[in-house]
Amino acid sequence: MADAHEDLIIDLNPLPDEIGGRLRAQLEFIAEADKLKTILRASPLAAADRRENDAEHSWHLALMVLLLAEYADEPIDVGHAIKLVIIHDMVEIYAGDSPVFDPTAVVDQVEREIAAADRLFTMLPPDQAGEIRALWDEFEAAQTPEARFCKAMDRLEPMLLNWLNRGGTWGMPGATESRVRAREAGVVAASTTLGAATDAIVRAGLANGWIRPDPD
Repeated sequence: MADAHEDLIIDLNPLPDEIGGRLRAQLEFIAEADKLKTILRASPLAAADRRENDAEHSWHLALMVLLLAEYADEPIDVGHAIKLVIIHDMVEIYAGDSPVFDPTAVVDQVEREIAAADRLFTMLPPDQAGEIRALWDEFEAAQTPEARFCKAMDRLEPMLLNWLNRGGTWGMPGATESRVRAREAGVVAASTTLGAATDAIVRAGLANGWIRPDPD
């Protein structure tokens, strides 16, 4: 988790005084967003021997929304959905990543992320702060077709990376079949087709010994 009192990125080299007002606030927020590239997730990359960072994850979800929207069980606004996935993990700049299979990491996740949202999004001009916060809240609530589909992509992407890595985070101590199936349910909730594909991946992962069965 990032230090709540750490300096802003822009403090390293403040913008020229001639840049002020609304544009200054927007550029300072954009600079702070660079920290998202440093937040490592548990998921390993398929293309390199390192872990994925939050910025890469968000880009991958945006690509998945664009390509897989046709499989949503409810019609979705693709442009709006892409906004949701771009914003959804920005709070981790301050809250840090909370690996789903690590029980200790998710204990106070909600509180940390709300505090991070309160701090981060208020850097923007008030109208944009409200808009961006509303996107984050929408994703978290998962009450719209777009948010449900984006949540599904957020479940499917690490499952695909785990498959490509012959286990990946499925090897973490807290990852048993029921916990993996709980993540699969988030895909099923938004897409029958993608849910079936995810089920095939999980069944094959179990057969290959990459996912541990629940203890008796």
